[in-house]
Amino acid sequence: MKDREKKTINIVKVYRQVALVIYDIISIIAASYLAILMRYEFHVANIPDHFLTPVNEFLPINILITLAFFYGFRLYHSLWAYAGESELQNLVVACVLSGVVNGIGLQFFKIRSQAVPQSYYFMYTFLLITFIFISRFSYRFLRSQKHKQENKKNSTSVMVIGAGEAANIIIKEIVTSNYSTMVIRCIIDDDKNKWGRYIQGIRVAGGRDKIIECADLYDIDEIILAIPSASRSELSKILTICKETNCKLQSLPGVYQLVNGEVNVSKLRDVEIEDLLGREPISVDIDSIIGYVSGKVVLVTGGGGSIGSELCRQIAGHKPKQLIIVDIYENNAYDIQQELKIKYPELNLVVLIASVRNTSRINWIFDTYHPDIVYHAAAHKHVPLMEDSPNEAIKNNVFGTWKTAMAAAMSGTRKFVMISTDKAVNPTNIMGASKRICEMIIQTFNRHYDTEFVAVRFGNVLGSNGSVIPLFKRQIAAGGPVTVTDPEIIRYFMTIPEAVSLVLQAGAYAKGGEIFILDMGEPVKILDLAENLIKLSGLKVGEDIKIEFTGLRPGEKLFEEMLMDEEGMQDTANKMIHIGRPIELNETEFFQGLEKLNDASKAESQNIRDLVKEVVTTYHPKSNADQHCEEHEKQMARVAAKINATE
Repeated sequence: MKDREKKTINIVKVYRQVALVIYDIISIIAASYLAILMRYEFHVANIPDHFLTPVNEFLPINILITLAFFYGFRLYHSLWAYAGESELQNLVVACVLSGVVNGIGLQFFKIRSQAVPQSYYFMYTFLLITFIFISRFSYRFLRSQKHKQENKKNSTSVMVIGAGEAANIIIKEIVTSNYSTMVIRCIIDDDKNKWGRYIQGIRVAGGRDKIIECADLYDIDEIILAIPSASRSELSKILTICKETNCKLQSLPGVYQLVNGEVNVSKLRDVEIEDLLGREPISVDIDSIIGYVSGKVVLVTGGGGSIGSELCRQIAGHKPKQLIIVDIYENNAYDIQQELKIKYPELNLVVLIASVRNTSRINWIFDTYHPDIVYHAAAHKHVPLMEDSPNEAIKNNVFGTWKTAMAAAMSGTRKFVMISTDKAVNPTNIMGASKRICEMIIQTFNRHYDTEFVAVRFGNVLGSNGSVIPLFKRQIAAGGPVTVTDPEIIRYFMTIPEAVSLVLQAGAYAKGGEIFILDMGEPVKILDLAENLIKLSGLKVGEDIKIEFTGLRPGEKLFEEMLMDEEGMQDTANKMIHIGRPIELNETEFFQGLEKLNDASKAESQNIRDLVKEVVTTYHPKSNADQHCEEHEKQMARVAAKINATE
């Protein structure tokens, strides 16, 4: 069957080549005589015989030589359905060479006659190029028109914001594409000098004040932001207008794409909620700060998680002597292992499956590899799940941290950085309380061992496992509804790379015993996030996608705090990183409390929360939080006032 199909294809190919050869012969003959006819304005009777004689005599030779040129320049082998600049160049050169040879030949044959008019040579070449061009490119043109007509039946009306070089490239690709279903209706740009002008035949309709009007006028389905050089704050202002149009939004990643010549439709990405944060990405001088990991053995627990894997990525890029990834979940560990192997083939990478709760396993790892620096990111972090399984939060978070920190101290680790959370401040859930105990363990260990123990506390990170953003996206993709716990719930957000870069910098600042607190910027209403994400998807809130309020989950607060009242605040060289003053505690009572917690968690005690309250006096489970309502309402009012002041 395959041989038969191959034979059929070859026969069709031969037929096409023969047809082209016949067409070319006719074209050469037509160009030869039409060149003279045009010279005499198509009056055949006025053409002298002595002009026709050399043309007639040289014509057979001219045909053979021209066909040879066409063959040599692959005019019979190219896929003309996809012909481009290279094929056009070959076509023109072959025809010009034919014209040159024709001129030389006719000069030779004029011995027995007279030379043809000088205009003949130019007209012959021009006509030959025209005829051959029509034969080769007409198929592509007709095929292109057919595809465009088919695509227009399901076309997407597009508005492009930006009238610069990036926009020009994107527009050109969409306009000339045979397969794109996009139809660009208008262009928006704030440069008044461009208003009323055209790019690729598309009119620049006006500035950003025309976005909503034009979206309605042209019935726009999708908006493409083609201003890769725009700042985050400027982009946020434009997006704030765009999301009111209920159009789907796409954007170019960044200006480096333009510099590298990588601007094309495939580089377009959906506009993400991060684009609406309205601030520039937090940048730190990682190259100068992260130098302390260069040449060191670095171990990351929970290295397959959202924060842990990003720690591994950034550390891997700064030439550690060895990077050890420890994670209990093999799929995550495998994913980051394969990613780093491809990106950093020279990296000395060790990936180990282990639980921080397994004392023997953790001690063996530290005794074997003797890490210089440890980033402890392994933890149970999902608040509602830990409320249902409080003993697991204590076993994993508290005693997993204890065992890892003890192994680090015993093996001579120089620096131990624990990832904490803003939920550790005045916690109302067991997860937050367990992380507060971890901070206390770290500060206690720092007083007794040579290892520099520190903690870094920050809030929610966009896109992390368990974050509301991936959940909202899944709910929108499923047609809704989008679930929000409370219309007033507020959180602080930062992107994963931002948070991790600050964690690394905080580690460089560490002297031992500090709790570093990252400045998370302005608070964000979760309801606003949900509404904006629906609008960015080109859908209408309440019509296409509904929002449902489910009520606060067990242990959840309306707002999170970064600092306890008694901690105070100390600045660092980086304005985004602060230090909370260590709180004095009675170590004897603390260790006794931990011993009770250890026994109770192993016994699956139902009273574990009462024991946690004895250790963390600021812990008030939700059921006992009513006495703090007044304080919470005051804090809520302060946060709300801060939000309103920034709008």
